[in-house]
Amino acid sequence: MIDFMIVATKCSKKGVIEIYPKFIIKKSSDLMIRGGDFYAIWIEERGLWSTDEQDALQLIDKELDTFAKENKDRFEGTVKILHMWDAESGMIDSWHKYCQKQMRDNFHMLDEKLIFSNSPTNKKDYASKRLNYPLEKGDISAYDKLMSTLYSEEERHKIEWAIGSIVAGDSKHIQKFMVLYGAAGTGKSTVLNIIQQLFQGYYSVFDAKALGSSSNSFALEAFKTNPLVAIQHDGDLSRIEDNTRLNSLVSHELMTVNEKFKSTYSNQFKCFLFMGTNKPVKITDAKSGLIRRLIDVSPSGNKLNSKEYKTIVKQVGFELGAIADYCLNLYLDNTGYYDDYVPISMMSASNDFYNYIMDSYYVFTKENGTTLKAAWEMYKQYCDEAKVPYPLSQRAFKEELKNYFKDYKERHTLSDGVRVRSYYSGFKTEKIDNLTVIDAEKKNDSYLIVFDKQESIFDKECAGCVAQYATSNETPYESWDNVTTKLEELDTSKLHYVKLPVNHIVIDFDIKDEYGKKSFEKNLEAASKWPATYAELSKSGAGIHLHYIYTGDPTRLSRIYDEDIEIKVFIGKSSLRRKLSRCNDLPIATISSGLPLKGENKMINIEAVKSEKGLRTLIKRNLNKEIHPATKPSIDFIHKILDDAYNSGLKYDVTDMRNAILAFAANSTNQSDYCIKLVSKMNFKSEEPSVGKNNDDAKLIFYDVEVFPNLFLVNWKFEGKGKPVVRMINPSPAEVEELMRFRLVGFNCRRYDNHILYARLMGYTNEQLYNLSQKIINGSPNCFFGEAYNVSYTDVYDFSSKKQSLKKFEIELGIHHQELGLPWDQPVPKELWAKVAEYCDNDVIATEAVFNARKADFIAREILADVAGMTVNDTTNSLTTRIIFGKNRKPQDQFNYRDMGLPSSDDILVDGFDDYTRFDNRNRPIFPGYEFKFGKSTYRGEKITEGGCVYSEPGMYVNVALLDIGSMHPGSIIAELLFGDEYTKRFQQLRDARIAIKHNDFETAKTMLDGKLAKYLTDEGAAADLAQALKIAINSVYGLTAAKFDNPFKDNRNVDNIVAKRGALFMVNLKHEVQARGFTVAHIKTDSIKIPNATPEIIQFVSDYGKMYGYIFEHEATYDRMCLVNDAVYIAKYDTIEHCNELYGETYVNQSKDVLKDCKKHGGEWTATGTEFAVPYIFKKLFSKEPIEFEDMCVTNSVTSSLYLDMNEKLPQLTIEEEKELAKLHKAWDSEDSENMEKVLKSYKYDTEYAGERYSELRKKEEESHNYVFIGKVGQFCPIKQGCNGGLLMREKDGKYYAAGGSKGYRWLEAEMVKELGKEADIDRSYYENMVNDAICDISQYGDFEWFVN
Repeated sequence: MIDFMIVATKCSKKGVIEIYPKFIIKKSSDLMIRGGDFYAIWIEERGLWSTDEQDALQLIDKELDTFAKENKDRFEGTVKILHMWDAESGMIDSWHKYCQKQMRDNFHMLDEKLIFSNSPTNKKDYASKRLNYPLEKGDISAYDKLMSTLYSEEERHKIEWAIGSIVAGDSKHIQKFMVLYGAAGTGKSTVLNIIQQLFQGYYSVFDAKALGSSSNSFALEAFKTNPLVAIQHDGDLSRIEDNTRLNSLVSHELMTVNEKFKSTYSNQFKCFLFMGTNKPVKITDAKSGLIRRLIDVSPSGNKLNSKEYKTIVKQVGFELGAIADYCLNLYLDNTGYYDDYVPISMMSASNDFYNYIMDSYYVFTKENGTTLKAAWEMYKQYCDEAKVPYPLSQRAFKEELKNYFKDYKERHTLSDGVRVRSYYSGFKTEKIDNLTVIDAEKKNDSYLIVFDKQESIFDKECAGCVAQYATSNETPYESWDNVTTKLEELDTSKLHYVKLPVNHIVIDFDIKDEYGKKSFEKNLEAASKWPATYAELSKSGAGIHLHYIYTGDPTRLSRIYDEDIEIKVFIGKSSLRRKLSRCNDLPIATISSGLPLKGENKMINIEAVKSEKGLRTLIKRNLNKEIHPATKPSIDFIHKILDDAYNSGLKYDVTDMRNAILAFAANSTNQSDYCIKLVSKMNFKSEEPSVGKNNDDAKLIFYDVEVFPNLFLVNWKFEGKGKPVVRMINPSPAEVEELMRFRLVGFNCRRYDNHILYARLMGYTNEQLYNLSQKIINGSPNCFFGEAYNVSYTDVYDFSSKKQSLKKFEIELGIHHQELGLPWDQPVPKELWAKVAEYCDNDVIATEAVFNARKADFIAREILADVAGMTVNDTTNSLTTRIIFGKNRKPQDQFNYRDMGLPSSDDILVDGFDDYTRFDNRNRPIFPGYEFKFGKSTYRGEKITEGGCVYSEPGMYVNVALLDIGSMHPGSIIAELLFGDEYTKRFQQLRDARIAIKHNDFETAKTMLDGKLAKYLTDEGAAADLAQALKIAINSVYGLTAAKFDNPFKDNRNVDNIVAKRGALFMVNLKHEVQARGFTVAHIKTDSIKIPNATPEIIQFVSDYGKMYGYIFEHEATYDRMCLVNDAVYIAKYDTIEHCNELYGETYVNQSKDVLKDCKKHGGEWTATGTEFAVPYIFKKLFSKEPIEFEDMCVTNSVTSSLYLDMNEKLPQLTIEEEKELAKLHKAWDSEDSENMEKVLKSYKYDTEYAGERYSELRKKEEESHNYVFIGKVGQFCPIKQGCNGGLLMREKDGKYYAAGGSKGYRWLEAEMVKELGKEADIDRSYYENMVNDAICDISQYGDFEWFVN
């Protein structure tokens, strides 16, 4: 019974017994009163509170009815129930009096936590609603696909962390809000819609612009329902006038709320804000509270296609519970993950001052202080270069800069005694890179390291490190190669040396007093300002060593932190000299940044590296005043050496040192103005960047590299059969430099091997090389060295017109191929180094073999490089770009583009054709009605594929004329003057020269491209090489016009790929015209048309019609018969030249060698297009009748992960019943679903303990039934008969094994093994015979197979 009333009875004057509610004046747990009126009532049946007063009245009436029913036998006479719904009963008035006058406020805010459909509830949950989905684990594949496409892993984590905090109920305490920042159409609203679905009923919408406005007093009205989530899809915080209200809202502070037509009241809002925007949030200054509250999220820019997007978004609605559970667990893994988050990208997008600080970061961290004068000069220079529209005044600059330093003094004395004005010290690196450091402002100013211990934590932590005593000369006793003693074996109070892990660094404080003696007090003061860590006194007792574990790359650390403060890094055979006296008892802390790094050298050729190193060394020595004691002569010297370098033609780039030089100049006591002006005149980089060098006299070397965490291998050989492969194991930089003097040839080396070699040249350790290798393999940005591309002479993969892996080339060329089978992310045991080297040998030999096999492509590359005036190491794309555009990197301003479907007022309709054959007054074709919308093209009611026209009428045909357009895409470019007059003309010369060579018109070809082709036209062989080079260049142009990446050929207006589309639209018109003349169009594939029973007249028509559009058709062949299965697969037989003479006449056939050239060369032979009939076994068995060779029974299979052969034929296998049982147990165990487990237990009639034992037993048996033999990513295999020791061909993914494509139902062996073991008779030919039967069936559905093949 509800606790705020009892059911009472009374007898009326007429003797009627009245049953009525008697309300009790007490604090109720079932009823809440707020603001002197009803607020909510607990509904036990629902397990929820209700704010609907009608529910309260119905509940009271129900109590009255129940009482009357239960006590009907007690009453004699008439009984009347005074219901609340009955206005005449007067009970409603009693209720209102009770709520409004007799009861005091007694309430708790409702719906402050989420209630899921499967959540049990009680009164104290104070919930009035439920979500319509349960919180539970489940499938989130659709959601995962969507999020992984729209956002990177890092950005996605932010969103899911925020969602998880709301699900956990913590968001109302978290002082963060989230902004999804990106261009329109990048998925912001998609994510916000998902959040709305997740929190349906718990969210409201708000106006971010109103929150940032100082004049909108009703901005908080949107939050009056106290939602847990507030969302705005298209917000604007780019012009915040006042961020106070937004900060208070996000911080959940008590705020005064104004609602229209209501009195003001105070409330503490608990919502988490989400906003989508395409404008950066304005972060006004370094003190802005938005910095520590804002989490910014940027999209990846990737998208799903429309159809897939709609499907996935719909599926997401079925995954809400699993999404919520996934996000909850992600959040609980680290609830404070974004406590110290700084929205760097948003600050960069909206705060020019922050960008200036970032630009000057190295200067400020190195000096840890600056004068206002120096900083102001750097700021003016930055604003000028960065085109800052509204720079700060010097007064505002002075105040804002204070936010980035810990101390500011109007007067300050530098360490050299010089007094300066307006000095900032203690650069706050945590403002910039969010370091985990002790904030000096929060520390007690009196904090000093206490050295009160003699038992060293370091001795315990590094007990296992190799160590040795020092000699009387204080040097190590022995070479480290011979030392086996450990630190734990030494008396560390005696002078000794210890080799530390590479990431264990020591900060050595050796600050001296005014007399030049080491000062313990000064060292203690300086060291105490560093993050707390283990510290000990140096051997002298006056110096201090701070020990840290550095999480970055120690080899990149500068050895000098400040004057008399050194960063000790222990690489190679370096070690720490140590003698323990006194120390503290703190653990060794980690440090992530805040330490100065070495300058980032630009990557140039070997000589330039040396020269730039010398240049940098001289600059650094001047900045340290090692050459001149004063600032002005040092600046003069730097100016002089940079001028000399620039005028000498040296290739260099020391731009990164500019700020350091500028700050140095600004600190000049008396000559700062002069010095600053001189810095502005310095040439910090050469006029031209470094380029690759031709060294044609050097020997040709083929090479390959392998990288493991502990092993760097370079294998190489001189050109020539039988030359040995040289193995360089962990070569030094000097050895690599020596190798780089040869002409190096690799396979895909421009994108990998070159950069590994170059990194070693620059001094990278094995570990650093491994990290670089992983970055390259994983596609990380900024992991390539600019000059490293020039390390190689040429790249076989790059110049080859056939793009495939080295392993596939090995299989094609019959070269022994092998895979290593060692994990790439693990150190290689020393005894296996020879095995790795053998594997690398194989790749070197294969690289030379592919180079020789693709010699025609290389000759073409040499020709293109010569014509372009570049090197054979430059890519085809860059060579073609240079030939056509010269050095103009932005030629697009001359490009032409048009809407081909847009009619003009003076269209010309050609007589004798349908209405779609029309041209404008410039003789350009118009394709009326053509549309390109949402990435799709339509014309004449047909869908046009973006790469070209494809059409087919499957069937069996005879006398099929194959008519092909010569250079369709180039023809489209030329006809449309796509690159403008000048550049299209140069491109046309490439095409016309190739056509002229094809027709043996060498004299015409010699005049083209300013006569550069003449020297290659001495004989037919050289001319053929030139024709191949021109073909490669021409084909690359079309690819670049349609490429997604920016390049000189890409026109951003060309969204519908006008080059391919023009040809496709023409082919549609041609198809209709041919059909209108009574002929069948059997097949169209991009630039060719096949017409059965074609007459000379229709062939002439096609030729003439093509010329109207600028296309030249060639009659390549006539098929005596053809069976077309689909638009990509057909088998055909070339007609004999004799029959062609009968069909078209000898005059036509003999007019040119190019007419029916395939029939002249292959008359009576079969040809197959597409995978089915081109399979060698099928082609020979059914059509060519050639004998079947061993190679015809080999199948090449490749995967992106790894291939294995499961050699399990003789191993005991699970029975079918055991497989089913294991699958059920596995599913029950994985799902952690108790109901599922109960079903399994019941089904197999065993208890929980036995279920675990049975599961382990079956899993062990299942593991023992497999023997996986590693193959690699690519392999060539033969199907093997049962019982002949074949294996199941499997691919591995995420630790699980699946049948490789096309292999199921058969056993396999590597083809190489079959041949070596002489097991050809064991090949299972049924695999191929089944394919033969399928091919016969496919042909038979269109006609008589026997007639067709015979």
